[in-house]
Amino acid sequence: METDDLTRAEVCSIREIDPVAVKNALDKALPDRTIERLSRLFSALSDPTRLKILHSLTITNELCVCDLAAIAGLSVSAVSHQLRLLRDRDLVHARRDGRMVYYSLSDDHVRSLMDTGAVHANES
Repeated sequence: METDDLTRAEVCSIREIDPVAVKNALDKALPDRTIERLSRLFSALSDPTRLKILHSLTITNELCVCDLAAIAGLSVSAVSHQLRLLRDRDLVHARRDGRMVYYSLSDDHVRSLMDTGAVHANES
């Protein structure tokens, strides 16, 4: 298929709204608050370092900042910055044990997101 054919295939040749389909989509639309939170979630998942951190936590349930820095190949400070964002988005949970702080995934939904995303990314 030539580029011109592809461009034509991506746009309707007539401009007509299907009122039933539009009403159905609008009736089932997510609330604005949910859309905003979902946007922030996917934004957090758009960074390779944060994905490395999250993936590491799917393999090893709990890691400290130093471990995560070694895995990511970054400074502790850089990883701490990324962890702060992940905590703010409720993707990771911090647990203090004396002078150590350990991080884990917030819940199984985060694991599912990572697993599903990896499967999708590896599709042909």
